[in-house]
Amino acid sequence: MPPILETVGLEKTFGGIVATDHVSLGIEKGARHALIGPNGAGKTTLVNLLTGVLKPTAGRILLEGRDITALKPHARVRLGIARTFQINQLFAELTPIETVTLAVSERLGIGADWRRLAGSRPQLVDEVAAILESFRLADVMDTPTAILPYGKQRLVEIAVAVACRPRVLLLDEPAAGVPEEERHAILDAVAALPEDVTVLLIEHDMDLVFRFARRISVLVNGALFVEGTPEAIRRDARVREVYLGEAEHA
Repeated sequence: MPPILETVGLEKTFGGIVATDHVSLGIEKGARHALIGPNGAGKTTLVNLLTGVLKPTAGRILLEGRDITALKPHARVRLGIARTFQINQLFAELTPIETVTLAVSERLGIGADWRRLAGSRPQLVDEVAAILESFRLADVMDTPTAILPYGKQRLVEIAVAVACRPRVLLLDEPAAGVPEEERHAILDAVAALPEDVTVLLIEHDMDLVFRFARRISVLVNGALFVEGTPEAIRRDARVREVYLGEAEHA
């Protein structure tokens, strides 16, 4: 079975800077795959290439064998690729229930009339309620996003991505900036994602990575450095040297 998401010789340069260096990466269907690497390794650039935010200098991107390299971001979303961002992209004035309702409405093609039509569609209401409950947002569903704790804001963003019913979900550092005491909620939410959703997690929090991932790829200087199971990556002396830190992860 071919990978659900694959890159072939993917390259991105900015002038003389090589941000993504001929990356060939395959993500299996249903995978729990983590992408790690030092700051500046090119992880977010790779996500931006996968989602169409950036155009590659060379190489191809395939979704279930279909070449999507030239597709715009919205076309990739329609095909089942969703993402979160390092810095959340939420509407600060909307509440979680409004935000998730808007996301579901957009998926159903009624986004322009979501406020008027949402209440008349029981299936939509039920779906929104289920999403809010699954991300432990029901107790704050009527609170404007701007005043939610940052960990809750990150949960809203993941909930919005899930509301798109993605086949592939790209989580770009979901725990970034989240206080330590709120990170367990992020980990629980990521761990509870539906098994039929393929997840690529980009993260610096090694506790989250090693508890979540079944396979890990390490990116260094824009190139794929090594790939393997969490245990193999933990034991790899080269990875400890360039990233994990011998003392902390020995």
